[in-house]
Amino acid sequence: METLSITLSPREVTGKKVSRLRQAGVVPVHFYGPGVDSASLQADFLTLRSVLISAGRNVPITVKVAGEKGENICFVRETQLHPVTEELLHVDFYRVDVSQTVRAEVPIILEGEPPAVRNLGGILLRPFDTLEVEALPLDMPESFRIDVTVLEDFTSSVRIGDIEVEEGVNILRDPVEMIARVVAPRIEEEEVPETDEDLELAEGEEAPEGEEDAEDATTDE
Repeated sequence: METLSITLSPREVTGKKVSRLRQAGVVPVHFYGPGVDSASLQADFLTLRSVLISAGRNVPITVKVAGEKGENICFVRETQLHPVTEELLHVDFYRVDVSQTVRAEVPIILEGEPPAVRNLGGILLRPFDTLEVEALPLDMPESFRIDVTVLEDFTSSVRIGDIEVEEGVNILRDPVEMIARVVAPRIEEEEVPETDEDLELAEGEEAPEGEEDAEDATTDE
């Protein structure tokens, strides 16, 4: 799998002064992991944003540090956003050993329209959006694409065990767990509208003709 790449630069500005970097289109970055010294770095905002959109947290990124030799394979471990503006404030890059397995959450992408939804009016259920996976960094799947056109009725389902994965890629969930299925639509019991006669009785107005006759007969006696 071809990896994304980005070059990070040394950062001298720290603390509250990093806000000036963001104003200049630069994002503070933390670089760490086994075999390297933890470092405070920085990256161009537009370049970094493009990489983050493509990589998520499960796609390896080739990271180069300006002024240093060699390349590093990293995963994004944390992104910090402003709570109101959602401005990108900080990113953590975690360097990994390509010979050691790592764990990551791989997104599930459902493809197609289930016949049970289209023809039977059912509702598609998906219990979770990602699966935790263990694999070598360069073997980590970008996503799991699931064809849901096989869901033809309310008894059909797609389970974790139905996913085909490459050798060395392990999904860390029970194979019998369901990924997607279609359930019948919920039919709510319709309320019977009140008739004019019901409303009249509720307001204590006229009684039905039969009941009036019964009252008259009682009075006459």
